[in-house]
Amino acid sequence: MPVEKLSPYINFNGTAEKAIELYESALGAKAEGLTRWGDMPGFKGPTEQRNLVMHALLRIGGGEVMVSDTTPDRPEASGGNVQIAVQFAEVEGMSKAFDALAAGGTVVMPLADTFWGARFGMLTDAYGVRWMFNCHLKKAEA
Repeated sequence: MPVEKLSPYINFNGTAEKAIELYESALGAKAEGLTRWGDMPGFKGPTEQRNLVMHALLRIGGGEVMVSDTTPDRPEASGGNVQIAVQFAEVEGMSKAFDALAAGGTVVMPLADTFWGARFGMLTDAYGVRWMFNCHLKKAEA
């Protein structure tokens, strides 16, 4: 039974739409298949739940992340033991994305050159999602 694909799924407490906007702006994400709780046939939930995101797929570079708002009766704790690792092709783009996601969030480890030959940093964004940024540094030609 080989695994075909692995996709992180992030649950938000009513902020999924704002998080999607941030990831589109900061990471160039593209949202696909955004469905709201009120789109569900026969939806009988509370009015404040109607426009919350039931599901969306975000394409980010060659990867994907799925997002959803929880229902108000089942809030989700943010943080936890999972981080999303993002590999960048060039440092300048990584720095811009890092700064954009750090706005309103918390920088855990500022971007810095590392012993493994990369520029690396970690942050928690304004919506409680933890990110690791990495970009391999090109070695100078001798």
